[in-house]
Amino acid sequence: MKLTPQQIEQFDREGYLFFPSLFSPGEMRTLNEAVPALYARREAFNVREKGSDAVRTNFDAHLYSEPFARLARHPRMVEPVMELFEEEVYMHQFKINGKMAFEGDVWQWHQDYGTWLNDDMMPTERAMNVAIFLDDVNEYNGPLMFIPGSHKKGVVEAKHDLTTTSYPLWTVDHDLITKLVDRAGGKNGGIVSPKGPAGSMILFHSCLVHASTSNLSPWNRVSVYLSLCAVSNHIRRFKRPEYIAHRDFTPIACLPDDCLVKSYPVDLPWKNGMPASALATSPEPIDQIKTTAQAVIPA
Repeated sequence: MKLTPQQIEQFDREGYLFFPSLFSPGEMRTLNEAVPALYARREAFNVREKGSDAVRTNFDAHLYSEPFARLARHPRMVEPVMELFEEEVYMHQFKINGKMAFEGDVWQWHQDYGTWLNDDMMPTERAMNVAIFLDDVNEYNGPLMFIPGSHKKGVVEAKHDLTTTSYPLWTVDHDLITKLVDRAGGKNGGIVSPKGPAGSMILFHSCLVHASTSNLSPWNRVSVYLSLCAVSNHIRRFKRPEYIAHRDFTPIACLPDDCLVKSYPVDLPWKNGMPASALATSPEPIDQIKTTAQAVIPA
């Protein structure tokens, strides 16, 4: 999938691109059928909502679920990021975020790169999210909200919020949010919220300030996020467990475009359980890291 010059210009200006109905209902069916079993597992990689059994985030399904392993290598999701970075990318995070009906909690205003910088020591913002809707997204079930152009501000000051939800996040204070929204147009476009049917895709800059409200509707809003990072920009610290911030910097090799409807073979290294090493952490910066191919990448 190749971006047009107009799309590249729009991404530079606004910090995101929205592709309604990019994937077909048939492509979504296999993914949706796999989610309940993944969410039912009592594993560290399922983060549940504060005070609830509802799953907030499932990490790393691409390492133990065949449908999501194929999605993680889908050219419609990976190739646009490679085009923008002009470089191969690796998987920094893979998440199935479950904004569940009546129980899905807020995601506070934040930049993704704020967390990747402060927690993982990612050198620059050469990483971004690509999200695909597994459910229809409307104005009632907690859609993403973006402040267009806020990525142009670069990395902004953030504080580590450890209490609002079950998942700690580096969040942006309300005074700065107000200023960024005013600069983006205030009530006339200062906040946008892409909505559309299941199979729609959003690509957005790692410094784009975004959030989502709680889901008080009777409709789930489950989305999959591929956080893709330029290989040269790999993280320099393993402060977080590997199931949250990956340590394998091998470039992603894309499958054919029909990989969600045909059963191409994929590697599932965690099929029989998450290894104990995935829980190990270290607060110290790393000096050098070996990829799974044993190639040394200088820090």
